[in-house]
Amino acid sequence: MKVGVIVFPGSNGDADAKYAVDHVLGEQAAFIWHKEESVAGFDALVLPGGFSYGDHLRAGAIARFSPIMAAVRRFAEAGGPVLGICNGFQILTEAGLLPGVLRRNASLRFQCEWVHVRVDEAARATPFTVGLERGRIYRLPIAHGDGSYYASPAQLAALEASGQAVLRYCDEEGAAVEVNGSVGGVAGVCNERGNVFGLMPHPERATETVLGGADGLPFFASLRASFGEVR
Repeated sequence: MKVGVIVFPGSNGDADAKYAVDHVLGEQAAFIWHKEESVAGFDALVLPGGFSYGDHLRAGAIARFSPIMAAVRRFAEAGGPVLGICNGFQILTEAGLLPGVLRRNASLRFQCEWVHVRVDEAARATPFTVGLERGRIYRLPIAHGDGSYYASPAQLAALEASGQAVLRYCDEEGAAVEVNGSVGGVAGVCNERGNVFGLMPHPERATETVLGGADGLPFFASLRASFGEVR
């Protein structure tokens, strides 16, 4: 399995994502510069965290126009697995590849902390979550200023009904908690097809216990398992 990690000006989670795939998962990863126009040869794509283009206009608003994004769109439309982490999630919503938008945190502050998320009981399986138990709680770090997920009431209801609201913020016991103002406590969503998944927490920064926890590893292990099934 070969995973492409797309690097935009201002990305800062690219090395972490590559390390998680290369050294922890034991698969192959390679960087793709945002000016490239092809993702040929890759089995999955990761849009990492960071501050692409300095978050000018809005987080992810300029990165969506990078040359590589046309190839990302074609890859996604063909059913290829695409993961957006933090800024990558923001870019995917700006590009229309994921529903909803990410707004300024309700606290109006940059939040850098460990949080808990729960896999929704009705969550649709994605290539990055197929190995995760529904209802299980995972502990992951966040680091964002614009992480408040928003969808209209009608859109949120549709996402919940279709299982696209994959992750929700919670406490250690699984009860809903307020983290950043996200509607419905949504921490991660997927597209209708289920092959594109975005989340604000950073699973790539929680793949080894030495980092403070390894609850992020199942997200990458799920991709390997999913790819094995497809292959």
